[in-house]
Amino acid sequence: MKQMERRMALTQSSSWFEQNAPDWARESATFIENVWNDGAYGLTYGEITIAVVIIMIALMIRGLFARLIVKTIMRLASGTKSGFDDALVQSIATPLKIVPVIIGIYIALQVTNISGEAEIYATRILRSIITLAVFWTLSRAVHAFEYLFAGLRDALSPAAVDWMVKALQIILIVLGLGAVAEQWGIQIAPLLAGLGVLGIAVGLGAQDLFKNLISGLLIISEKRFIPGEWVKADGVVEGTVEKINFRSTLIRRFDKSPVYVPNSALSDAAVTNFSRMTHRRIKWVVGVEYRTTVDQLKYIRDEIEAWLWNDDRFAKPPEAALFVRVDSFNASSIDFLIYTFTHTKNWGEWLEIKEEFAVAVMDIIEKAGTGFAFPSRTIYLQETDPPEIMAPPARSEGVARAQAAKEGMLQVGGIGEASDDG
Repeated sequence: MKQMERRMALTQSSSWFEQNAPDWARESATFIENVWNDGAYGLTYGEITIAVVIIMIALMIRGLFARLIVKTIMRLASGTKSGFDDALVQSIATPLKIVPVIIGIYIALQVTNISGEAEIYATRILRSIITLAVFWTLSRAVHAFEYLFAGLRDALSPAAVDWMVKALQIILIVLGLGAVAEQWGIQIAPLLAGLGVLGIAVGLGAQDLFKNLISGLLIISEKRFIPGEWVKADGVVEGTVEKINFRSTLIRRFDKSPVYVPNSALSDAAVTNFSRMTHRRIKWVVGVEYRTTVDQLKYIRDEIEAWLWNDDRFAKPPEAALFVRVDSFNASSIDFLIYTFTHTKNWGEWLEIKEEFAVAVMDIIEKAGTGFAFPSRTIYLQETDPPEIMAPPARSEGVARAQAAKEGMLQVGGIGEASDDG
């Protein structure tokens, strides 16, 4: 009824225009009307123009629409203490921009009044856009569910949860594409069967890809390392793990350069995880001069050991080993072995403790009345007169007791004698 009234109003206005307008105006109006009513694909250029204008308006307001909706939802969710709703809103903010476009396409289809085959294709396009928008929104919303996986993240590892999220996103995208294919009449089952045969051929040529994928799964399941830990792979790389991807692991070296290491290289190599050390070790070999007396050696040993035992920053047995011993006679020094561990694992604090300990060792050696040894060589000049021969002192009682014990052991059961069988 309204359409008939509109047509009657247009007829009355056109008749008035034809009666009162000049010839050039009537000719121009006739030309514009012919162009407007002409068209293609079953649509007039006027309908096409209106549809394009509606879609362009929808594209222009999509950003404003998304911001308004997101701000409104964020204001409603701001009263909650959980971060899940905030992350969910941030995740779906981008897909919300498609909503005005979908509405604009729908209005354009209603205005143009298309029919026949064009209407079928237009409806399929609109449904496909809606389907992709829904599955895209779901795939982005998966990130928000990481807040619900806090317990699972502790039980497994952050990398394992990241892989689960990525796998769920891929599944949702595949399901969305499959739903769109079904709307266009494409059978998924035969396509999957063909992809299975193709997958065998591709798999034979992509063995490294699957090897890295499996290696990544092994790394995550074994919990060798997680993002944020300092690791060293022998002959590969040393640095901080940033991300464990499906094919490679991103490790940032200490010079801040990123290294993308294939997962298989980290799975097969020996990996040292320094972040999981319980203590940091100090192992020094300190050499003193050969002129150092026995009393001075004992004084240095006891004072250094006492300094370590009295400092709470150092671990004590049985928690960790602690040794201060005269260890060896070197070419130009008598060497002490200092072997201890600190409680701190922080590198900066460890350096500070080690520096303070080094100063204390220097002070102890100085108080002992001796000094640090340095590489030296003593040259003896041959004398013209024959040297005076010094008789060695008499043997101690321990030598006699040792010889007697040795002779007694030899007389018991042929100890030390080889049998005929060897």
